[in-house]
Amino acid sequence: MMAPTDIIDKLAGIEPGSALDAIRARRLQARENAQKSYLSLFEPIDAGEFSLLERAAVGAFVTGLHGESPVAAFYRDKLATTAGGAALLEAIDAEIARGRTSGPYGSFPRGPLSVEDTAGLIFHVSAASKSVLGSRLAAALEHAHLLVFRPRDAASSDMKALLAAGWSTTGIVTFSQLVAFLSFQVRVVSGLRTLAAANA
Repeated sequence: MMAPTDIIDKLAGIEPGSALDAIRARRLQARENAQKSYLSLFEPIDAGEFSLLERAAVGAFVTGLHGESPVAAFYRDKLATTAGGAALLEAIDAEIARGRTSGPYGSFPRGPLSVEDTAGLIFHVSAASKSVLGSRLAAALEHAHLLVFRPRDAASSDMKALLAAGWSTTGIVTFSQLVAFLSFQVRVVSGLRTLAAANA
């Protein structure tokens, strides 16, 4: 039986036996843990209180915010092939276009770091997209945008908005882990592809 494809290797275009394969093999535990994280977040045995459709939609949105890349294309395809996902593609694409910006930005608690406060986009899902996505997924996208671009602004009121939209505390924890993993994955794949291009 063949071992499952390592998702970061796939997205970074790493071939078995290549120089980058050897580099990743030196950090075998990190490589295995990243793969286990992907499987537990996107291919769980029990999706529990965060459906596979919602996971795919958030995946497509978050990676799309980071710009065009093999990672964004992978998660958009994942959404398209997930049951019910094709119907959400247009709305997700529209919200990615509306939500793209650069960061991080936001306000630190009042004090010495306040001099580094930076204004930026406060993202809200459009009414048209919300009618397609539903209030639960719309709230998730708004919170994902907050975590990606202005984490310093996160407050208890943001958690209350998710709870009010129907998210459980367990679902919110998994959702937060998924967004953090995606940001990590985008950066790792980008770094590996840059390294591969430099050594080509």
